[in-house]
Amino acid sequence: MKFSKLSQLFLVSTLGLLVAVLLTACQIITIDYVFVADSTGTSASSTGQIQIFAVDSQSGALRLDAPTVSSGGITPVAMALTSDYSNLYVANASSKNVVHFAIATNGNLTAKETLTLSDTPVALAVDPNSKFLYVLYGTSKAYLGVYALSSGTLATSATNVKQLTSLALSNDVVVPTGLTVISSGAEVYATVYDQSAYNPSGTVTSSAHPGWVFGFNVDTAGTLTDTTGSPYQAGVKPSAIASDPTNRFVYVTDWASNQLIGYTIGTSGTLNYLVNGPFKTGNEPSGVAVDPRGKYIYVTNALDNDLSAYEITLATGSPSTIVNSGTTSVYGTDTQPVALAIDPALGRFVYTTNHLGNSVSGFRLNADNGTLVTTQATPYPTNAYPTALAIVPHGNHSLQSVAKN
Repeated sequence: MKFSKLSQLFLVSTLGLLVAVLLTACQIITIDYVFVADSTGTSASSTGQIQIFAVDSQSGALRLDAPTVSSGGITPVAMALTSDYSNLYVANASSKNVVHFAIATNGNLTAKETLTLSDTPVALAVDPNSKFLYVLYGTSKAYLGVYALSSGTLATSATNVKQLTSLALSNDVVVPTGLTVISSGAEVYATVYDQSAYNPSGTVTSSAHPGWVFGFNVDTAGTLTDTTGSPYQAGVKPSAIASDPTNRFVYVTDWASNQLIGYTIGTSGTLNYLVNGPFKTGNEPSGVAVDPRGKYIYVTNALDNDLSAYEITLATGSPSTIVNSGTTSVYGTDTQPVALAIDPALGRFVYTTNHLGNSVSGFRLNADNGTLVTTQATPYPTNAYPTALAIVPHGNHSLQSVAKN
């Protein structure tokens, strides 16, 4: 069959268009953004910033995307997101403030209002309905503040503030470390340790138990009420806390004892130890996260430069060690991982901020067994001393946000 020149031109054009469509269909697209808090200078106390990375949807690889912005202070240490992923809150420790950023669809951040605190912020959490921002702060005294949110706008005065004091020893030095709100929004939990009872580099002046979890019920007005039996013992130096998406379990890392402590959430938020815990971690566990399915737990071990992985026994909440394709359930990161986050879209990727490595490590999560493999070209360089990260997906998915503790 012979074609006229016009027919040949039409055929070539059609084939070209088809090839272009196929290439577009096969092209790796970005579905997520990872926000990383770090410093612009060569010290941890330099001016803070937020670096914005795009996530490759196929490989999990990161690349710098939108312009880096100032964190609005010095030494950013924690971040949290609203449930619609349109607002980011960043806590700056040295500046004693929390800054609200609006998130554009392309990942760009625009600074909005700033909340000034009386003491150093440590951790942040947003309730699932995005009505309240919880701020854990303090140096020698620990406080949990509740701040109202209106379409993301942050109130400048607290709805409610609770002081977290050592049980029966109100003059002890109490240091706050971690914060989580359960997915129903009904309870919020904060970890602290009593420095008067645990102070390896100084004098111990108290006989109190050193580690605690404080539990609070939250009503619709943001009022905090102690859960029955609160506070609950939490090892020696609790460093991070996370809850599962089914509102049944809470997990706390104990930095001093190298353990993961598990609790069941009982009636009205009461915590009870898992009967076969605590569970072994690596050295100096610093961060913990539960995947969006509620099947796996991952823990950063700051001294060992790695991640521990566990499978949750769904009936009891007990974590059991995941056996990797080799002989270990431990996954190497860059130097001193201090925080981690799990991709909230489909729970496919895990990322850690590596404080002394000046980087982010990436892993691909196998949903069938919880094992991890490193993502392409990991670790990804950041600026100095990255501390916290948060992940924003496109679409409506469950929320994961993690703060450095």
